[in-house]
Amino acid sequence: MRFTRLMLWLLVLMAQPASAQTLPSLQSLRQQLTAMVGASSGDVGIAALDLRSGELISVQGDEPFPMASTVKVAIAANYLAQVEAGRRSLSDTIRGRTASRLMEAMLIHSDNAATDILLRDLGGPRTIQHWLTQNELSGLRIDRSIAQLLSDRRDLRDVRDSSTPRAMVELLQRIDSGRLLRPASRSYLLGLMSRCMTGRNRIRGLLPMGTPVEHKTGTLTGYTSDVGFITMPDGRRIAVALFARGRDDRPRLIARAARVIYDGFAAAFRYPFGAAAFASP
Repeated sequence: MRFTRLMLWLLVLMAQPASAQTLPSLQSLRQQLTAMVGASSGDVGIAALDLRSGELISVQGDEPFPMASTVKVAIAANYLAQVEAGRRSLSDTIRGRTASRLMEAMLIHSDNAATDILLRDLGGPRTIQHWLTQNELSGLRIDRSIAQLLSDRRDLRDVRDSSTPRAMVELLQRIDSGRLLRPASRSYLLGLMSRCMTGRNRIRGLLPMGTPVEHKTGTLTGYTSDVGFITMPDGRRIAVALFARGRDDRPRLIARAARVIYDGFAAAFRYPFGAAAFASP
């Protein structure tokens, strides 16, 4: 009986397009996240993508949110792609610092000046946007340097320099899968993201001690974000994008969402079709 139920579930999943496939056991996770966002007085966007199964959970996943400093992941990836193409080197000296030192400052300490030095050397925001478009990554916009973004009068609903949660986890998935970067570049980038010193009270805040996380934070007045990878105990990796604006406890909300995502995926793949599917008749 249990085998028959399992086979029926497999047939249902195989008959559905990939974008429609969602494990029944992940429905609870979606409901929890939706309830969390619904209870928020602010505006929250969430996406979580299992890099092994392709399962995607999102809440307001197609709503654009400011990227703030999470854009630095895209800038770093583009620089590394140019290194792979032989146009640049991590040992290049740019305004007195090597590119590798600038990358470390940008991703570990979220140094805005280092970011703009690299961005200018690459050719500015248009270069990054063109690269994203070439790679058929939509839903992300890169319009200004960090200095310009910070000096302009800011509206947290401005679509410039924004990303949807879905688009951000797709960028992360492309980086992780090797579609944007070769293995050595991927490892270098994730190594820097694993050393991120900002926002320890966000994605990392409530996860079990020792959980591997590679991430990049973003912060503006009235806005907080964190994006990156969470590695589960079984080695499964989850790409997450967590954006929050307008609420006073934004870092705490992001930490809670990250823990709900962690627990939800852990439970889903312990019983991938729900405990009832394997219950005795």
